[in-house]
Amino acid sequence: MTILALASDYDGTIADDGVTAASTIAALRRWKASGRKLILVSGRHLDDLKQVLPELGLFDIAVLENGGLLYFPSMDMVRTLAPPPPTAFVERLRPHNLPEFAVGRTIVATKATEEAIVREAIDALGLDLEVILNTDALMVLPPGIDKASGLAAALAELDLPAVSVAAIGDAENDIVFLRSCGTAVAVANALPQVKAIANVVTQGERGAGVEEFIASVLDAP
Repeated sequence: MTILALASDYDGTIADDGVTAASTIAALRRWKASGRKLILVSGRHLDDLKQVLPELGLFDIAVLENGGLLYFPSMDMVRTLAPPPPTAFVERLRPHNLPEFAVGRTIVATKATEEAIVREAIDALGLDLEVILNTDALMVLPPGIDKASGLAAALAELDLPAVSVAAIGDAENDIVFLRSCGTAVAVANALPQVKAIANVVTQGERGAGVEEFIASVLDAP
């Protein structure tokens, strides 16, 4: 089937250390100019992403907070896909002064090194929450909320079948949404377990790999 949309992770995929190269932005613009859809799938919070990616408006929909919400750039509108983090859970974690501790509309995040503290809080409060690891980061969301569930909601909005989508990523939390699409792509810097489930592994790392894949689709005879 013809690829009608590209669903891309942000950090480690289109971005290197939080920055997207001008050449990668140009490739994304070329993709959009071809009439295809562009979807961002990231663990980041919206306010954070707006600061680091001024070109967020290029995307038809952004799946953020690791599947917890949808953002529609053309309307500057948010739709949450999960309830907010329990107040008791957040307040139990605050005294620990966890590194990179952040609370979003649906997600709680910190460093992966703090997993034991996070799990202790979940168990102590008897909460039904899931811990998701993403290289050196840790995210907490309700069960069933991940990049695959968020992407499914985005594709329903766009009326696109998953088989027509190419998904590209690099880390553990990308595996579920790569598996849910017709074409799974891993950039060269991806973890071995991501490459193992990919249909395509690019030669280039991060943004260069995304540019390479876009060119392979758009320049195909």
